[in-house]
Amino acid sequence: MTATPVSNLQSEHLPDPTGHPDESSTAVIAGKSPTRLAYERFRKDKLSMISFFVVVLYVLAAITAPFLVKLGVLDPTGFNQDLLNEFTLPKGRFGGISWSHPLGVEPGTGRDVLSRVWLGTTLSLTLSLLASALAMGIGTVLGIVAGFTGGWVDGLIGRAIDLTLSFPSTLMLLALSAPMYAFLTQSLHVPSGDFGWATYVVVFLALFGWPSIARLIRGQVLSVRERDFVDAARLFGASRRRMYFKEILPNLWAPLLVSFTLTLPLYISAEAALSYLGVSIKPPTPTLGNVLKYSLDFAQFDFVFFFAPAFAIALIVVCFNLFGDGLRDALDPKSNR
Repeated sequence: MTATPVSNLQSEHLPDPTGHPDESSTAVIAGKSPTRLAYERFRKDKLSMISFFVVVLYVLAAITAPFLVKLGVLDPTGFNQDLLNEFTLPKGRFGGISWSHPLGVEPGTGRDVLSRVWLGTTLSLTLSLLASALAMGIGTVLGIVAGFTGGWVDGLIGRAIDLTLSFPSTLMLLALSAPMYAFLTQSLHVPSGDFGWATYVVVFLALFGWPSIARLIRGQVLSVRERDFVDAARLFGASRRRMYFKEILPNLWAPLLVSFTLTLPLYISAEAALSYLGVSIKPPTPTLGNVLKYSLDFAQFDFVFFFAPAFAIALIVVCFNLFGDGLRDALDPKSNR
């Protein structure tokens, strides 16, 4: 048997005397960042990935709709009376579906259903996005202040949360619609019409949506404030503002992101409910809510017209919720769906 030279043993099993690490061993022990691990966990969830792509398609559709209207590709307000019969119902089967009108036309008006649903997605998604951002902003700031400061400040914010949650939101919506709309348009000089009602919807949803977010953030802050880097920042004399927004807030991005993805579809459904109650953007400007409300009168005669906005609302809400659930599981693998 041939003996192995000592030099070979040293080169294979002993560290490099020059102090440089071996490239192959470095590749084996290379770690993965928490973001990379979360991405790999999320990618393994096929249902969440499909929901994510559907959400991306909705967002792209919402972005492109105003440009397509300006280019004349979409016509959400044009009347096509020649496509209606003597009973003002669409000619042909399935609501007048054709190459020119893939989802048919509206009974009574002859407006293109696809154009109205497409542009309505833009407005509904925009309102929900603004309301979610405003609610997240208010809830995050108050949650950080309550959780980090404690004492009477925490108690005061907690009572404000309890008081807000105790109000019946639907009743308050109906009671405040006229006076708040008048206050926005007359005292704050918000333009009346669609912009005024859009502002009212955003403000109303945010005012009644921040308490749940503040409670979530407060609970997270109670854990974060006990960590060593927070104590170190205190020893170095960091100001309150720095503690809130430089030390605490960057460690809350995961629950904030998950909360946002779950709040947005809730507000999309809420906008549809507000339109049904008549306190949102009014026709002829389309939103998914008021298109669905108008279609209810013709659901028996034109099921496609009713199905199009209803399916659009249901699909986007389900996909956003599934995307949010998958994101939560990826960022917090210890949680159970």
